[in-house]
Amino acid sequence: MKTTPVTPADITRSVLAVPPLARHDDFSINREANRQLIRHLEAGGVRTLLYGGNANLYNIDVAEYGELLDMVEALAGADTWVIPSVGPDYGKLMAQARVLKSRKFPTVMVLPLKFPSTSAGTATGIRRFTDETGLRVIAYVKDTHTLQPNDIAALVREGRVTAVKYAVVLDNPEDDPFLTRLLDQVDRQMVISGIGERPAIAHMHKFGLLGFTSGSVCVAPRGSMALLEALRDGRYDDAKKLRAAYIPLEDCRDAMGPIPVLHEAVTASGIADMGPMLPMMSRLDERYRARVRTAASELLKHDSAL
Repeated sequence: MKTTPVTPADITRSVLAVPPLARHDDFSINREANRQLIRHLEAGGVRTLLYGGNANLYNIDVAEYGELLDMVEALAGADTWVIPSVGPDYGKLMAQARVLKSRKFPTVMVLPLKFPSTSAGTATGIRRFTDETGLRVIAYVKDTHTLQPNDIAALVREGRVTAVKYAVVLDNPEDDPFLTRLLDQVDRQMVISGIGERPAIAHMHKFGLLGFTSGSVCVAPRGSMALLEALRDGRYDDAKKLRAAYIPLEDCRDAMGPIPVLHEAVTASGIADMGPMLPMMSRLDERYRARVRTAASELLKHDSAL
């Protein structure tokens, strides 16, 4: 696992994969299935693993957190950057801080707590966490209320934030006043497009962001890495062609829920058996699985041909 300090080059060298977390039927962590998924991603060129919402870390038991950290640290390749998430509530945030102090992760992502929270209160929680651990964090902006640009900018000036994962969903990502305000106050080199392949072109072309996160990369890492390279090179027509292969699975995620659909897609495509989902989430209803299986299988087939 890569443990050197985070730089802007770390953000741009790879798509930031946001994988699901495999579990056995008794909800214990399935080490072998998680190893299979990590190897699939690394074989496709991915070198950044961000364990967050798709891994359902919102609901993880703090008593299990150390086991998760030990596993991903051991399974990741020597040059793979692993980013665990913390929170979203303050109690879990500080409990996880105590676990992380003995580990070598160069950064973590703070999950957003939509309620009950305020932007100023969230910034205070991040300050307390960074004071406790000495880590700079990735701030996760998932809506226009939980963290405001002025609070994010203050945390950046204080040296507490290494990057911002921007994931506000809009019908038209090219018309985004909140992102515009954020980039007026925070260096765009620190901001990552955080909603997968669909808005990545708009975020990187119009707003100048340098990288993007993806869940569907867990099925098709080669195409997602090729999309990142095309965007970095300014080959936007090529980028649109590469992105088209991801839209059927992304449509499923938008319609049926991004987390359970990705969980099902990785399993259905034969990459690794993700098993059950940790409560308070649940697996995708059987009546929707056929559509996801088709989309995932077609995407994997397309990726294998690249």
